[in-house]
Amino acid sequence: MPYTITEIEVTQPLPNLAIPEADTGIALILRRKDKPIGFLMKALPEKSVLASEDLAQLIAQEIGAKLLEESIREELISPIETNNFPSLTVAICTKDRTDNLTRCLGSLLKLQMPVSEGLPQFEILVVDNAPSDEQTKELVAALPSARYVREPKPGLDFARNHALQEATGEFLAFLDDDVVVDRKWLDGLREAQAENPGAAAFTGLVLPYELLTEAQILFELRGGFRRGFEKIRYGKILPANPLYPCGSGIFGAGCNMAFRRDVLLQLGGFDDALDTGAPLPGGGDLDIFYRVIRAGYPLVYEPQYVVYHQHRREIEKLRRQYWTWGLGFMAFAVKSYQSDPPQRSQFFRLIIWWFKYQLWQIKERIKGRNPLPIGMIFAELWGGIVGLLGEYPRSLKRIEQIRRQFS
Repeated sequence: MPYTITEIEVTQPLPNLAIPEADTGIALILRRKDKPIGFLMKALPEKSVLASEDLAQLIAQEIGAKLLEESIREELISPIETNNFPSLTVAICTKDRTDNLTRCLGSLLKLQMPVSEGLPQFEILVVDNAPSDEQTKELVAALPSARYVREPKPGLDFARNHALQEATGEFLAFLDDDVVVDRKWLDGLREAQAENPGAAAFTGLVLPYELLTEAQILFELRGGFRRGFEKIRYGKILPANPLYPCGSGIFGAGCNMAFRRDVLLQLGGFDDALDTGAPLPGGGDLDIFYRVIRAGYPLVYEPQYVVYHQHRREIEKLRRQYWTWGLGFMAFAVKSYQSDPPQRSQFFRLIIWWFKYQLWQIKERIKGRNPLPIGMIFAELWGGIVGLLGEYPRSLKRIEQIRRQFS
């Protein structure tokens, strides 16, 4: 079942790739001079060999135009100076997942304290959200260059807002505990900020950490969390998108995002009634991306700002993820419809489009042109229905109860 993930540096001689026994394909992260520029997956028989000539043809088909584009860019555009990057806090909001957190912190510490530098490059802040034990605290205590805080109120956006208050950096980046940062992660954020000094938010590329199970492969075949390998600067309008900026899922993923801290404070932080945990595990990132754009600030997507995400390994957990996506999206849409009257017609059209899209997915599945099982499509559809029928108001009531409980 597994797909082995292999990095290929396209400026070096290409290897012959042997498919391990029991594998059913390969996944390739393509880099040019260490810069990620492409990702591809291909089903192949176990123990087969992909010759270097065939690999070259496959790469040319996938990213030939991108390779030409990068060569021209390198000739015409001088590297941008990134030494004046503002101070940065990297926050990891976590709950009872020390194995994931250990792996995430391990990748981050390599960038925080590079061998060639004597001082930390950024602050690491671990926000322990309503923990059931002291394991996370003990883990962070053993790391001299990371800081620990506890947020007793359960809910991801409670934890994010605690990070917002505790952070010392001018910029605040958020990572989920189930990601590993790429070696170019900090360079990518620095470059994006230097190229876009007026931007208030940044998102980055999310690639798979592993492809070991049917659920992980299925999710990535459908696109995963990827948003492509082109730099994008989002502003007030996007002419090709009539529903912009309401469909804020286009901007990136909440597992890898960064903001100017002063802008987050100006906007009032994250909405505690979204991303609340099990009852409503989503919508918080969609909401903050949308509010940044509506406040008039640019949002930048930078493909060098890369993390690797451990997708759900079990089919049932993947099905629940699709349900939460429908639930969180519709809760965000209902909240924004109510709170942003000038955009109501846009959100109404977005909701109609979303349901039509789900029905189109079902149709494509019946015709055999959609790899996603129909049960997962129905799960997302049902989540959206539940979200539309009052989930955000219900969440507001739950959040008030939590606040009273911890006041």
